[in-house]
Amino acid sequence: MKAPGTPVKAPGMPKKSPGTRVKSRRRRRAPLLTLMLAGAFGLCVGPFYWLAIAATQDDKDVFSWPPKLLPGGHLMENLRGLEESIGLTRVLLNTVLVAGVQTVGAVVVSVLAGYAFAKFDFRGRNLFFVALLSTLVIPDTVMLIPIFRMMMDLGLIDSYQSVVLPGLVTPFGIFLMRQALRSMPDELLDAARVDGAGELRVLWRIVVPVNRPVIAALALFVFLGAWNQFVWPLIALRSPEMYTLPVATATLQGLSTTNYAQVLLASAIAAIPVMALFLVLQRQFISGLLAGATKE
Repeated sequence: MKAPGTPVKAPGMPKKSPGTRVKSRRRRRAPLLTLMLAGAFGLCVGPFYWLAIAATQDDKDVFSWPPKLLPGGHLMENLRGLEESIGLTRVLLNTVLVAGVQTVGAVVVSVLAGYAFAKFDFRGRNLFFVALLSTLVIPDTVMLIPIFRMMMDLGLIDSYQSVVLPGLVTPFGIFLMRQALRSMPDELLDAARVDGAGELRVLWRIVVPVNRPVIAALALFVFLGAWNQFVWPLIALRSPEMYTLPVATATLQGLSTTNYAQVLLASAIAAIPVMALFLVLQRQFISGLLAGATKE
């Protein structure tokens, strides 16, 4: 006997399965999720789009209301203005030189140091590694005066060496490579040594190819920091012909007038290489970060 008030199902009415109910809820939520993703996409891409559009406008139209959403016809004029005011070609070559040399040097130092911390057992290894990691909590601005004194004593102020040398040792890069190299089996390296390979050959022929994604992620990190660094090159470089792009862009902001169209164009030019490099190395970047974070 059924209790009074119990609903009676019509004969032959199909009973919904749990999977059908889940799919029905997902279909109802799909428009909301699509709207949220579209809003997030707009928030991420919108500033870059406005930057690209404003770089093609005349200076008086940059902050016009309503904002212009179509490209203007002043791109070449702004490029000529940048070439005349800061020497855009020379500044770009300076930035490529500094960022490229610093990236290659920092990656080499990080791989060598990470390999030593991961695969060699020497006295004080853990103490040195902890001391290295402790430098991560020191703000970069605290180190500006000691580094400046060192570069001055070496006679390197107002040279590319003064900009590159302090960035060759990156504690985060050494930590990332050490974590990735710890997972490599020692038997693989010992087999290469038994066959007569030296440590450098083992490093070049075995360690580097296996850890290529981690190295690519590290190179992207270092290049991004070297390409965008501003405070230290501003202090170390005195000659305008040696300025990097961020420092030269800051000189466009005058005391009385500022050509914002040229400033935005220089910012867009500075963003293009980093975005292109990330698009090319995005797969290695993601897999390298996961490898460095999860391997023990």
